[in-house]
Amino acid sequence: MEQNHPNPFNPATTIRYALPEPVRVQLKLYNLLGQEIVTLVDEVQEAGYRSVRFDGSVYPSGIYIYRISAGPFTESRKMLLLK
Repeated sequence: MEQNHPNPFNPATTIRYALPEPVRVQLKLYNLLGQEIVTLVDEVQEAGYRSVRFDGSVYPSGIYIYRISAGPFTESRKMLLLK
């Protein structure tokens, strides 16, 4: 999983990731309190490069954590929404 671009962003950003094999992918966004804000991806995807666009126009400014789970792989990163 790559760092979202642009970061900081207003109002939208893109998250890119690569899958080496077909696998169930969950990509979720959390606030700093650990509360789930939105599920961006929740499906089985084929191998290859993927990108997901997140539009934060309805969310307040702040730091958010996005987390990908793909099979046994899990990774989290921070992103900053500035309005």
